[in-house]
Amino acid sequence: MLEDVRAVLLDIDGVLTVSWKALPGAVEAYDALRAAGLEVALVTNTTSRTRAAIGDALREAGFAVGDEQIVTAPIATAAYLAEHHPGARCLLVSSGDVAADLAGVRLAGPEESEIDVVLVGGGGPEIDYAALNRALAALHDGAALVAMHRSMYWRTDAGLQLDAGAFVAALEAAADVEAVVVGKPARGLFEAALATLCAGAGEAVMVGDDLDSDVLAAQTLGLTGVLVRTGKFRPEVLERSADAPDAVLESVADLPGWLRRSEG
Repeated sequence: MLEDVRAVLLDIDGVLTVSWKALPGAVEAYDALRAAGLEVALVTNTTSRTRAAIGDALREAGFAVGDEQIVTAPIATAAYLAEHHPGARCLLVSSGDVAADLAGVRLAGPEESEIDVVLVGGGGPEIDYAALNRALAALHDGAALVAMHRSMYWRTDAGLQLDAGAFVAALEAAADVEAVVVGKPARGLFEAALATLCAGAGEAVMVGDDLDSDVLAAQTLGLTGVLVRTGKFRPEVLERSADAPDAVLESVADLPGWLRRSEG
């Protein structure tokens, strides 16, 4: 029941910000959640910036967040690799520099040919034909495929942009392999965020703009799922879905009021 809620998990891109600019009412909503005594974690598949850089960008946008509140796919991926592929030579196929969040991960150099793991991060101009061909060759030679997430697109101030999930799907098909996905919608990122807040799934709400990766995935773990009509939200995706979110709000600005009404 919502009267038991004491923790909120928030997606960042499309929920709090677009192109790192705060959405209307988002800063005020975040402040209201904290003022109400709720624990808040920011759960993101963003792979173009380190956690520290994300924290800096959010504070510049007006959010009074600490880096320790931010749970990223690269950090969760580093933990996964340490457990399942210790010492592996990893070919990083990604846009942006997140090496600081991949502590302990051995990244292959540009001329290195012996690859144990193809590691796919976020989409962007660095993922070109040559990078994908190198990844495909490594997979055909027996490398494992690990994806930080498999989001197909995200929204910027220029509109929807292709994300790395499309490249993950292409590599799976071309190499006849199946990727291990660490970020949303996989459970690892949600569980890491809950652990950060010392909260159980039944005590937490997950708010996102992606019906499948953010909301329904969280609901399968027992969290309350809230979909917002901002970011990459598309009404046709919601309409054709066989499963429904626990709630749909116009934006995160409506979240504090919705929580108060639901608890009352």
